[in-house]
Amino acid sequence: MLKLAFRNLFRHRGRTALTLAAIVLGVAGLILSGGFVQDVFVRLREATIHSHLGHLQVYRRGYFEHGRRNPYNYLIREPGPLAKRLQGLEHVKLVTERLKFSGLLSNGHANLPIEGEGVEPAKEARLGSFITITEGHQLEASDKYGILLGQGVADALHLHPGEYATVLSNTPAGALNSLDFKVVGVFRSISRDFDNHAVRIPLAAAQELLNTNGVHSLVVLLSATRYTDSVASHLRRLLPPKDYEVKTWRQLAGFYDKTVSLYRRQFMVLQLIILVLVLLGVANSVTITVYDRVGEFGTLMALGDRGSTVFRLLMSEFILLGVIGGALGVAIGIGLAALISAIGIPMPPPPNMDVGYVAQIRIVPQVVALAFGVGAVATALAAVLPARRVAHMPVVDALRQN
Repeated sequence: MLKLAFRNLFRHRGRTALTLAAIVLGVAGLILSGGFVQDVFVRLREATIHSHLGHLQVYRRGYFEHGRRNPYNYLIREPGPLAKRLQGLEHVKLVTERLKFSGLLSNGHANLPIEGEGVEPAKEARLGSFITITEGHQLEASDKYGILLGQGVADALHLHPGEYATVLSNTPAGALNSLDFKVVGVFRSISRDFDNHAVRIPLAAAQELLNTNGVHSLVVLLSATRYTDSVASHLRRLLPPKDYEVKTWRQLAGFYDKTVSLYRRQFMVLQLIILVLVLLGVANSVTITVYDRVGEFGTLMALGDRGSTVFRLLMSEFILLGVIGGALGVAIGIGLAALISAIGIPMPPPPNMDVGYVAQIRIVPQVVALAFGVGAVATALAAVLPARRVAHMPVVDALRQN
């Protein structure tokens, strides 16, 4: 049966080519659209992690819930030993300390409310690989009183590298303190809102400004994002739960899940449209092929073959056709994905961002398997109804088609 079905595919080359074209286009389209969607998700995820949040952050218990009102009540007083302990864990690439503060930044003529961070310059530069320095340079260990400004802050106060600004903030005791800083650079992250209020200064300068030796958080960067959940679970078991809390980047970046959900719904509609087009194209080709061969099937039944034999023969042909078309579609889809990725797809800036990017088509095994399955199953399903009709057609009516 399979041998005869395979030979029949090459007897009707025009019809076979028409059906194969519909299958191949659909399978390749699903691979390309699915790979593009996955690239959007991966780029957004990695940009979120490597611009600000890291993979994990460790706080004092209660900071995440109440720290905005009383931030200095939730300081990690001696972060050094804890940071060294975390640095020695498996999959941990680096651990950096941060001290947050709020206050005013003055250029001598105007003031602007800011949200500042005291950071370890060398480690922060390694973590923030998705941050773009638009003017000047990154904070360095030698910049004892250097300050890095978000793009929005620099634009609002008309500050440029080499100029000076004053930071005013309250200490934990309630006193007002100020320090003068030299602007060393201007940065742009993935979030315009963050850039409009963010400044960064060396951790030692932030501790001097606030008159404290503590920090608010330890930011953990892992060797790969896939280890986030396992390392987070290990940290929650390792650290005393009454003293510390561990948050993953997804818990801190609530916008990520909302954005992914929105994009996923949009692209599901696109994939559904492609699936419907595949089904319609294949069904049309299959119907034409089957009814053009009614006389042939009438002859088979007149020579003694049952209708069920004709049905099995037709289904075998189209299952083989679906498998061949699916395999060709996968090969062409992967080839096109590699070619398009090598060229790149220029994309406009996403919402709330200023910078576009060059997208690629990622090869996702699950999407490839789904596309192959859709091609094969769609062809088989499209053949069921026409094959049943022919199999139940009276022999005399079928022979008239000759």
